[in-house]
Amino acid sequence: MFAFLLVIHAIIAATLVTVILMQRSEGGGLGMGGSPSGLMSARGAADFLSRATAVLATAFVGFSILLAVMAATRGAPAIDTSLARTPATQAPITQPAPAPVPSGAAPAPADNSAVPLAR
Repeated sequence: MFAFLLVIHAIIAATLVTVILMQRSEGGGLGMGGSPSGLMSARGAADFLSRATAVLATAFVGFSILLAVMAATRGAPAIDTSLARTPATQAPITQPAPAPVPSGAAPAPADNSAVPLAR
């Protein structure tokens, strides 16, 4: 159900962006200036794209709230512990294998006794 609502939410968001981009720019950002037949007049408010924007914006906010509530109340743990090992199943810690020695070189002694000290 959550995935279905998430897909519907994405479709609403894409449609909202499309409707907003289809609208004609009237100048004067944030309602400053522009013609008297702008968004606040009866003619501008009755415009199809303005009403579609309002409906889609309301649906977008509503779906956002609904999805947030559903995500918060899903009951799933906050941290996925499905791959965590329990102490009984952990492998013992072993020493790493020694590095392979090239065929032409002599192996170094384990206690570093052949290394001369700097004086």
